[in-house]
Amino acid sequence: MKDHKEKTYLTWVNKIGYGSGDIAGNVVYALLSAFVMIFLTDTVGMNAGIVGTLIAVSKLFDGVSDIFFGSMIDKTNTKMGKARPWMLYGYFGCAVCLVAIFCIPADMSPKAQYAWFFIAYTLLNAGFYTANNIAYSALTALITKNNNERVQMGSIRFMFAFGTSMLIQTITVGLVAHFGGGAAAWRTVAIIYAIVGVISNTLSVMSVRELSPEELAEGEEVKLAEGEEEKYSLADAFKLLIRNKYYLMICASYILMQIYSATLNMGIYYMTYVLKNANLLGVFSWFINIPMIVGLLFTPALVMKFGGMYKLNLTGYIIGTLGRLGVVIAGYMGSVPLMLVCTAVAALGMSPLQGDMNALIATCSEYTYLTHGKRVDGTMYSCTSLGTKLGGGIGTALAGWLLAFSGYVGGAATQSASTMNMLHIMYLWMPMCFNLLITLILTRLNVEKANEDLRSKLAH
Repeated sequence: MKDHKEKTYLTWVNKIGYGSGDIAGNVVYALLSAFVMIFLTDTVGMNAGIVGTLIAVSKLFDGVSDIFFGSMIDKTNTKMGKARPWMLYGYFGCAVCLVAIFCIPADMSPKAQYAWFFIAYTLLNAGFYTANNIAYSALTALITKNNNERVQMGSIRFMFAFGTSMLIQTITVGLVAHFGGGAAAWRTVAIIYAIVGVISNTLSVMSVRELSPEELAEGEEVKLAEGEEEKYSLADAFKLLIRNKYYLMICASYILMQIYSATLNMGIYYMTYVLKNANLLGVFSWFINIPMIVGLLFTPALVMKFGGMYKLNLTGYIIGTLGRLGVVIAGYMGSVPLMLVCTAVAALGMSPLQGDMNALIATCSEYTYLTHGKRVDGTMYSCTSLGTKLGGGIGTALAGWLLAFSGYVGGAATQSASTMNMLHIMYLWMPMCFNLLITLILTRLNVEKANEDLRSKLAH
């Protein structure tokens, strides 16, 4: 067992090439989570509450599609491997749908515009993004069996993710203005981002290779019972997931992490109407993403220093929650510099979980293998896509509902007192509460020890 743990499978070219694939994922995710709502309300003229409801309804398709595509990846066998074909071809659909969302015809009736958005958004999230993102995440378990390499891959991946997100939040407002503002400018920006995504995704797919089934099975302690087959149905896959309590905890944490991110991305409203400067979104993005990237650089070393992921993740999120509490206090004090400092502290504390999440899921997948003798790597990684889409969607939908409830008027120079109070709740209080919930979950998420105990029992 010791030998296969220490064996290395990847060069730095493989790791960086893999990580660059999150440029593609985040030109979609960052643009939608930070700007789709304000584009629809202030440029197209849609109602925030209706848009929020459409996004929420769209999420009903996501849970089924995540497990479906995860199961399909597990059943796929091609020369490219199990996950790489889905990652490669799924992204072309992502690019088309992303552009379609920002191409809603102005001469359509309001009902037709809402229908256009709903169809494009659902196809993107429940279909193409799901296939691409689950496949991308599943590669963590399919191209190496070395846990240190998995942590390194996750750290590098999220450096690209946060760097891309930071860049998009920093330059998008200026780019739209550069292209003349209005719907045509948003469309041009979406096309540029889609092209960048296609290129980076393709390069990432071509930079790695998947291990053969024989290589993946080498050195494993668990043997299937005589006559038992690896094949399983979608229903079987679902049962395996819900029997794994650590999968459920990771899934809940990931969803909450994405709701947290979505509420922060709705900060464009807070910056515009409370701080009176939309360009501050980019400044806050730097104070979120730069500490995240710095933390990710040190995550692999910190995992080793802390003797695993459990203590590191829990300690980090305690710091992150306290940091967000500081943002709340600074916000009511009206001190932007203090808000930025506390934002940076929170982001630094949250970075280890982002960096080792894929390794944590791979460890969770090993728990299912050790307890049930089934390999469900693709299905297990459905929680990443499910969390991103469900969490991001809920966060964006929630923002739409709360804005509508508060009486928000799209494009108005000033907003009502109730809207201003709601913006404080959305940007200050909600992220802190989500962080606290994640911290509570992390107190129980010690899957590494559970696996060690299982291996010890199997060895005897």
